[in-house]
Amino acid sequence: MRNRAMLQALLMLMIVGLVFAVPQQTGAQVTTPMEELGVNIGDDYHLFTYTQFEAYWRKLAEESPRMILEDIGQTAEGRTQLMAIITSPENHRNLARYKEISQRLSSAEGLTDEEARRLANEGKAVVWIDGGLHASEIVGSHQLMEMVYQLVSRTDEETMRFLDDIIILAANANPDGMELVSSWYMRMEEPTERSTSGLPRLYHKYVGHDNNRDAYMVAMPETENMARMLYGEWNPQIMYNHHQAGPAGTVLFAPPYRKGIAYNIEPLVYTGIESVGAAMHARFVAEGKPGAAMRSIASYSTTWSGCQRCTPYWFHTIGILTEINGNPTPMEIPLIPDRQLASNDIPYPIAPQTWHFREAIDYSITANRAILDYASRNRDYLLYNRYIMGRNSIEKGSRDYWTIEPMDIEELKLAGAGQEIEARRAQALPSHLYEQVLHDPAKRDPRGYIIPSDQPDFPTATKFVNALIKNGTIVHRATQDFAVGGEQYPAGSYIVKTAQAFRPHVMDSFEPQDVLDEFLYPGGPPVPPYDVTGWTLAFQMGVEFDRILDGFDGPFEQVEGFATTPSGTVANASGAEGFMLSHVVNDAFIAQNRLVAAGEDVFWLTEAVTVGGETYPAGTIYIESKRSTAGRLAPLASELGLSFVGVSESPRSEALKMQRVRIGLWDRYGGSMPSGWTRWLFEQFEFPFEVVYPQRLNEGRLSRSFDVLVFVDGAIPAAPSAAGEPERFRAPPDPARIPSEYHGWLGSVTADTTIPQLREFMEDGGTIITIGSSAMNMALQLGLPVTNHLVDNSGRPLPEDQYYIPGSLLGVQVDNARPVAYGMNDRAIVSFNRSPVFRLESGAEAQGLQRLAWYDSDRPLRSGWAVGQEHLEDGVAMIEADVGDGKLFLFGPGVVQRAQPHGTFKFLFNGIYLSTAEEDRVN
Repeated sequence: MRNRAMLQALLMLMIVGLVFAVPQQTGAQVTTPMEELGVNIGDDYHLFTYTQFEAYWRKLAEESPRMILEDIGQTAEGRTQLMAIITSPENHRNLARYKEISQRLSSAEGLTDEEARRLANEGKAVVWIDGGLHASEIVGSHQLMEMVYQLVSRTDEETMRFLDDIIILAANANPDGMELVSSWYMRMEEPTERSTSGLPRLYHKYVGHDNNRDAYMVAMPETENMARMLYGEWNPQIMYNHHQAGPAGTVLFAPPYRKGIAYNIEPLVYTGIESVGAAMHARFVAEGKPGAAMRSIASYSTTWSGCQRCTPYWFHTIGILTEINGNPTPMEIPLIPDRQLASNDIPYPIAPQTWHFREAIDYSITANRAILDYASRNRDYLLYNRYIMGRNSIEKGSRDYWTIEPMDIEELKLAGAGQEIEARRAQALPSHLYEQVLHDPAKRDPRGYIIPSDQPDFPTATKFVNALIKNGTIVHRATQDFAVGGEQYPAGSYIVKTAQAFRPHVMDSFEPQDVLDEFLYPGGPPVPPYDVTGWTLAFQMGVEFDRILDGFDGPFEQVEGFATTPSGTVANASGAEGFMLSHVVNDAFIAQNRLVAAGEDVFWLTEAVTVGGETYPAGTIYIESKRSTAGRLAPLASELGLSFVGVSESPRSEALKMQRVRIGLWDRYGGSMPSGWTRWLFEQFEFPFEVVYPQRLNEGRLSRSFDVLVFVDGAIPAAPSAAGEPERFRAPPDPARIPSEYHGWLGSVTADTTIPQLREFMEDGGTIITIGSSAMNMALQLGLPVTNHLVDNSGRPLPEDQYYIPGSLLGVQVDNARPVAYGMNDRAIVSFNRSPVFRLESGAEAQGLQRLAWYDSDRPLRSGWAVGQEHLEDGVAMIEADVGDGKLFLFGPGVVQRAQPHGTFKFLFNGIYLSTAEEDRVN
């Protein structure tokens, strides 16, 4: 009996030991949100800061063998951006191998189909889930906390299958914004008074909501951190980007998206989106969660490359977006009649009701688990399809290939007009036109692009190349001079071949976008696109390149890491009277800012000169030589790739001497994204500036503090209408609910108070630079002889069915003899997004108005979509105006739009320097 009792006791101890051991192995014994945070995730009236988020994730990583944390980089405000890697403990032991498999299948280089199948069978699906990109969309960041907790704690069969089959990458997309928004919401002691509205500034330090417009440019640090994980290190097969809010009368939108595709994307991406979206909607219905909508219920599409979930399409990743309704302050799902009738796009309507935060969290978890279930059940299929897409892209770039776009179909229809119908089927054309029109040898896709190193602004070309590299594109550099197709190219030139897995991104970075026109009905108004329709980055950045249609090779090496601009030179420094520097190079403004700040004498020559046998155009930058000058130029040449040429005699030219500039950049309470982008740009090019709010503008005497004021799109209100009512900006927040430290930011620019102060500033000799809507509005507010060019014969604005140009790239003629256009070619490509187009009235020139750039063609479209573009012909894009002793620059297009069009930055930078430049002569 005693032995039996001892045996029973021993068995009981073993069982107890196993009971306590199992959670440690499975990850079940972890701190709950309630234990860590004091409330549950999703409780009404509670939000958590990123500080709490980070601390909880670090604790979970310590407690669970399913989770490790990776520091993927710093944010704009210097926080650590974390990515959680969650999978089974066994998978963690082989993590490097699974990452290698995902990378190899993504690149598709050097693999046979059979080898790829073996790797797909061995590998694990990789799924990316993020949240909080738009920080005021608070469901995303909080569902991420809950999802990670569930994945490291649950032991149900489905969760264990997920952990065995998948490597889950969870990332907070905007830590700084989560800290700001949550702190703002929780600042009120009374829960029912809490709100995420009324934020004093943008929830990203620079760009706010536009952090989801940066994915192909990769300018912001958070974008770069995530791009490195998505396209360099992990290459997930599915990425899920959480957003809100959903369409009214529903809970959320989930794919499939509205119709329309981008023509360079591999078709398996689109079929993959459809499949994953179907799995999500099926799970919502199966779990009794009504209210999910799709397709036509919202504007989300797959035709634009700039957002976080869109860019992956060009890299063969299935990108998923949901937009959900939810708030810690309970909200209502309203009764929308059309949303109560079941349809293909709302299969399971939801009744109107009060909607709680936790319900939104639960729906988000359902969406996550639907994706994970799909990835688990289709693991090898997803991995192998990723290889197929890469393989197909490499093949297309290795042979003659034609990407068929809408303009090709229009040409085909024209070619077939009037010809005998070959078949009796309706709309059939003679089959020989397929080859003749759609496969015209002259119109085949390039095998690659060569970016010559001897182009005038090679440092900007290097920035373009690095934007490609950040997103995983393979770029080569020539190690010596070479020739292709009879053309000679110098060493250091960049080569981007299309025979690579990420060919779709390469093509869209160099080639114009051709958009299928979409109208509400035949002859009706256009259906607005999700965002821009033309973004060709090489065009925007003013990069010179050659399209190579035949296969080519040369003395090329792959760029490892980032490309670096070759060091410039300081030539003929000994005994030099001064140094010449090209105005064409954007980074020359960095040099000027440093040199002027250091007390060097910097001039712009206002006439062409020949010195030492070399001819220098008007606008050339001349730095007079002092004892300190050569020593200051050497590090600039090395760091920025600028070349300074010493001259032994003075150029003897009329010139403008550059002075220090006091810059005021308009902003407002709540923050302006265009202002934030411009602020970031000023920092990159080292322009000193001060952010100025309406209250300061209204105080007057602006010339005491500023030499130049910059008003970006949306800063200047419209002039009073015929009815005498001004355009109303958004309602200001109640000062009683705003901390006193932000009261100085309140207010707005007004016609009655602000405009007279701005007029006085210019009449006293100040310069104002206006961009976008602010340009037209300022001209009209001041009563300048300027009107809207885009009107019909009766003077009314053209309706959208006759004229409509959303975000597109257009060509303009430039008067580059004027100092504000120094360094520009006589033609430029501008970023145009419903931008104003001016008409100079009779006598405008006599009143001191000069056109700087204009649309000299009835076909100015270079990339994107333009209905009625012929109406632009002879319209003015940019104007320089005298106002008293000062200057006003009216830039209609987005010359610094989202910091992407480097090719037009000089208009802004020149205008700034001209505000204090003094007429002089270099003798």
